[in-house]
Amino acid sequence: MLKFILKRLFIAVFLLLAMSFMTFMLMRLTPGNYLDTLKLDPQISSETLAHYEKLYHLNDPAFLQYGYWLKNLLCGEMGYSFYYNVPVTSIIGGRIWNTFVLSLSAFLLTWLLAIPLGVWAALHRNRWVDRVAQVLAYVFLSLPGFFVAMILLFWASQTGVLPLGGMHSPGFELMPWWRQALDLGAHLVIPTVALSLGSVAALQRIMRGNMLEELGKQYVLAARAKGLPEDRVIYVHALRNALNPLITLLGYEFAGLLSGAAIMEIITSWPGLGALMLTAVRSKDIYLVMASMLMGGVMFIIGNLIADILLAKADPRIRQEKASL
Repeated sequence: MLKFILKRLFIAVFLLLAMSFMTFMLMRLTPGNYLDTLKLDPQISSETLAHYEKLYHLNDPAFLQYGYWLKNLLCGEMGYSFYYNVPVTSIIGGRIWNTFVLSLSAFLLTWLLAIPLGVWAALHRNRWVDRVAQVLAYVFLSLPGFFVAMILLFWASQTGVLPLGGMHSPGFELMPWWRQALDLGAHLVIPTVALSLGSVAALQRIMRGNMLEELGKQYVLAARAKGLPEDRVIYVHALRNALNPLITLLGYEFAGLLSGAAIMEIITSWPGLGALMLTAVRSKDIYLVMASMLMGGVMFIIGNLIADILLAKADPRIRQEKASL
């Protein structure tokens, strides 16, 4: 297992390099750079602009400029943000945490709702509970997340029950810790629900199908014939085998929530990587864009690695296969 993890981490390094280089080239292909906006300011001298161009290698060939950025990255530096006028590392740390909090809350809500709903629908197949669950699943799958967020924001503006956006209320720093937790939870409701609703519908349908397939297999009939309690047959034997295929989706589900969180952050004014990326792209802040993409790629790889480890823990056959790699 350790050999497999090390192999995946080795491959991940090349994936991150390829992703960062593609991001860099795409940013270079767009005309101009951030300093073009500074040239419109008569208070900024041409000597100052030339100093910045030389300092950050903005006029160097693409491969050379990327090499300088990669060299600084190996030294723990991600470059300088022209828009915010500070090093990138001082901005991106808090934004990564904010995106992680939103994605994790949506991820937990998705799995805590979808798995029980899928099992419940399978155990009540073709009854009214199952039919209602399937209709709701079709409805939620057809609604884009941003549309759900807009509906929830409109409802919140009319009722005042939930905050309309952002991550904290005014005076958050002066609140006691329990008030801060409640305030953060209230701000999480709308983006979390909008981000996870479609995933709940999709995962619930998959769980229902897996559970129905397992309940029809011979080992379930044999367990019932031996007189095992029905709860043990369902929740110990059938449920465990039905969950195995879903574990492979865990990493991709988390990564999908990360990518979906970018749009949700912009709509709900959540201060995460998505809003930061939009600002960086619009202002052509190349080093901030590359750092944001790099952090998103790292979280994607970590999610998939966790999924592989959990799958190997849940299925001994896979563990033995990976140990032989």
